[in-house]
Amino acid sequence: MNKNKASDIANWFLAKIDREAGDALTHLKLQKLIYYAQAWSLALLDHLLFEEDFEAWTHGPCLPSLWQRFRDCGWEALSEPDSVPDLKEDTEELLGDVLEVYGNLSAKHLEELVQTESPWAEARNSLPPEIRSENIISKQTMADYYRELYQRMNN
Repeated sequence: MNKNKASDIANWFLAKIDREAGDALTHLKLQKLIYYAQAWSLALLDHLLFEEDFEAWTHGPCLPSLWQRFRDCGWEALSEPDSVPDLKEDTEELLGDVLEVYGNLSAKHLEELVQTESPWAEARNSLPPEIRSENIISKQTMADYYRELYQRMNN
């Protein structure tokens, strides 16, 4: 059983932002980075980073617990966490890779990217973008989609 919580992964990303260099992380972008971390963990490591399900919200995948935690922050940069979790080496390596690949993309770019991918689209089930949804994004669909994407990128 996985001992990480989504908040642990959020704190890891928040701790890695180079605020002195002017980098910032908004709630919207954080949700997408955590989504991609979970997706790539399922695809490449064949295990969950944490148990919580993503919902297919209007602006992309969302973890309700993190939305509750950061909802008052709006579009502002999030502050450094009070504590940084001690994660397994393979988890830290995966999170570092996700940050390297997706971290330089804007929150809006990540939102648009994830909305072109089938796990979010399938969970939305053809709902118009402006319609609210709490539909769960299937972990199996995430694993299958990103595993196939990885294979296509590496062939």
